[in-house]
Amino acid sequence: MNKVVLIGNLTRDPELSETNSGIAVCRFGLAINRQYSSSDGERETDFFQVTAWRGTGENVARYCKKGHKVAVVGSIQMRNYEDREGNHRKATEITVSSVHFCDSKKDGG
Repeated sequence: MNKVVLIGNLTRDPELSETNSGIAVCRFGLAINRQYSSSDGERETDFFQVTAWRGTGENVARYCKKGHKVAVVGSIQMRNYEDREGNHRKATEITVSSVHFCDSKKDGG
């Protein structure tokens, strides 16, 4: 089973686009603070690249901005790619099945 639940803050505004066949896809970064501190007392943060498809992606793009807190449920996806210099790279991404908005409405927003 490949299932992940993450709660964190968007690191940038969501980027909504469409595939060549017209399917909506939204990409955004998610920062998640670790529950423990390092030996020097600092709490480390993990950063994930997240992809939401179709209506879920459209809702994220419509209602979220940089800094908003969300909970995402999805799966971890690994992919290989070649960068601009021709180096082989691996990327770990989260493909979401659902997103829950954790911030409360502020000032009627």
